Amino acid sequence: MANQYPESDPRHHTMKVIRELQELSAHLREDIRKINEPKAQALFETGAEVLKGLQTAFEHYESKSEPAMRE
Repeated sequence: MANQYPESDPRHHTMKVIRELQELSAHLREDIRKINEPKAQALFETGAEVLKGLQTAFEHYESKSEPAMRE
């Protein structure tokens, strides 16, 4: 949970953002099944994929798994 770190710690915020990105991505994917317009479906799928990429960037920051994110 985000509250395991003080608010001044970036991880407090990155954990929250990751959770919100996951929720929004899931919402977009659920909505794809509810609409019939192919262009809208493609837009929602693209949005979900972009959010997944952004989520991955935040996760890399947390885990310092990318050279640019290391101290």
